[in-house]
Amino acid sequence: MSGSRITFIEGQAGQGAALARIAARVRTRLASPECAALRAARRPLFAGMGASYAALAVPVQQLRAAGVVTQRVLSSEIATGTAGFDTDCLIAVSQGGRSCETIAALRSAAPGITRAALLNVVPSPLGDLADLTVDLGNEPDSYASTIGYTGAVVALDLVAGAVAGREGDPWGGIAEQATAVHRRAAEVVAGLRGRGARCIASDAVAAGASRASAEEGALLLREVVRMTAAASTTRNYLHGEMESAGDTLHLVFGDGREIELARSLAAAGHLTLLLTTAEAEPSDSLSVIRLPAAPDAVRVVLEAVVLQELAAQLSAERGVPIESFVFAHDDTKQGGLRKAGFQVAAYAPAGDTARPPAP
Repeated sequence: MSGSRITFIEGQAGQGAALARIAARVRTRLASPECAALRAARRPLFAGMGASYAALAVPVQQLRAAGVVTQRVLSSEIATGTAGFDTDCLIAVSQGGRSCETIAALRSAAPGITRAALLNVVPSPLGDLADLTVDLGNEPDSYASTIGYTGAVVALDLVAGAVAGREGDPWGGIAEQATAVHRRAAEVVAGLRGRGARCIASDAVAAGASRASAEEGALLLREVVRMTAAASTTRNYLHGEMESAGDTLHLVFGDGREIELARSLAAAGHLTLLLTTAEAEPSDSLSVIRLPAAPDAVRVVLEAVVLQELAAQLSAERGVPIESFVFAHDDTKQGGLRKAGFQVAAYAPAGDTARPPAP
């Protein structure tokens, strides 16, 4: 079975309600006897590719804060085995359950390691290999993932909470929070989209769990907007990386050193979007979206809501259809590329319209 596809815009519109459904489903699943081995994990290792790998910054940050030894790794790094990793549970994440590298990693896990799969689509090749699965419920998703990514963040937070023995979770009001932030994001992004679309590149900078947002933001800008983009951690960005700023859109996530970083970039004339829970005044080159105070995982989901709106508006401004891609690979998904509803468009410079190839 394959997950059904919706457009990127439809994914944005239905996201809040979908996340509430996902939270309820995953809570129930994690409390079941079948997930006892996952709840008992003491040295979990998380693996994924692309957006799934970005999302893994969230549970790793949470579990380390709780004193649990854990890390994330690209699935391709353990495609031939988990030797060299001290782990008792491999948690492989693939929204569609077809990522070749993640399937290979789960298949190659050392004997005795619990093999868990977190995915949206069931059944799937990844789920068939796993000792236990946690699924999002076959939620419809867009090719450039909306609900699949944010739903994975919700599920990974709940997994981290189960492993750490947390009481309760923060997802009760996520539908309303996502809707409110989306509304605010649409207003702020509309004010910068013209200048932002003319930028030649983008840097996304964050620390802690919001590293997931920096990585996802860079991926969305590359995949949807076709803008060269990179993700950096805050402190490393300060150690020289920011010196290349120029005709660049800067996405900065955080409440600490990130605020002064955003102000510095804007003062030098560089277009900057700051996502923060703190008070910060906008300026000519600095746009600010103030997020509600929330636990890290909720904040990451709300940051993703903003990033999706940014990607949608910039792609429209640049004349790049959201559902089109430049390259189609037949070796990243088991079973190859499924072209139904999938457009592969020739590259179009900023301002031009990308056209899918003739049939």
